Amino acid sequence: MRNLLNDPLFLRTPKGVVPTERALALREPVMDILTRAQSMLNSAAPFEPATSTRRFMIGGPDAALASTMEPFLAQMRVEAPLVDIGLIHVMPVRRNSPKDEPWADCLMKLEKRELDIALLPAASLPPRFDVRKLYDEDFVVAMRQGHPFALDPTEMAFCASRHLLVSLSGDPHGFVDTLLESRGFKRRIALTAPNFMMALVHLANSDLIAALPRRLVQQYGGRMGLTFAELPFKRPSDPIQAVVTKAALMDAGVAWLMKMFTRLFATDRDSSG
Repeated sequence: MRNLLNDPLFLRTPKGVVPTERALALREPVMDILTRAQSMLNSAAPFEPATSTRRFMIGGPDAALASTMEPFLAQMRVEAPLVDIGLIHVMPVRRNSPKDEPWADCLMKLEKRELDIALLPAASLPPRFDVRKLYDEDFVVAMRQGHPFALDPTEMAFCASRHLLVSLSGDPHGFVDTLLESRGFKRRIALTAPNFMMALVHLANSDLIAALPRRLVQQYGGRMGLTFAELPFKRPSDPIQAVVTKAALMDAGVAWLMKMFTRLFATDRDSSG
């Protein structure tokens, strides 16, 4: 490889062996070649859902996973009772510039085949990924039952309230803050929580309010004594997409899994247009 590429690729240093710039530049192309080779080997073996004992890894924000897993796992018990599923919680990173990809870490896990499929609120992704829309998700203001905000769900009351923000890193800034800043408003983030399900627990036992996915609140909020109101400002909905690498679709098992997701949520896509 060193002779073919006219580069040492790796160098010995006092800190150990380190890659050269040329080796770093080759990382993604080589990873793609290896992934395609592995996918080709996987695709050579037939995949029979009824008898397969494979384990698939699915990643996404816990709100998307919680909102989709109930019908998905029920269907799995019927079609592939011996297949096991691993769920991985992933969250976006804050963008430092408009060019930054908030789901870069998750996409890398897909390319490394640490994940087979990801469920992401991403409108567009690089062409090396196959993206299929499952449903549209919007946000509502969730709170405990009897919260005064439910009686006066205005923008002024929203900004005056104490808020909970779901943030994996603890960064107290989200898309709501960006929207408020563009309108000359701000809010107080009194608490951050690392995932959406934990947010529901904290809302049930406090006077905090939070902007959370509608499906999540509708599905689990009632069990925790929560209610919700519409956001006091307009915001476009997010398409929840099933995402795989195009190379991974050469794997018959992954292709079957992708088809199951799109089949399960076909009615949701038709109703949302």
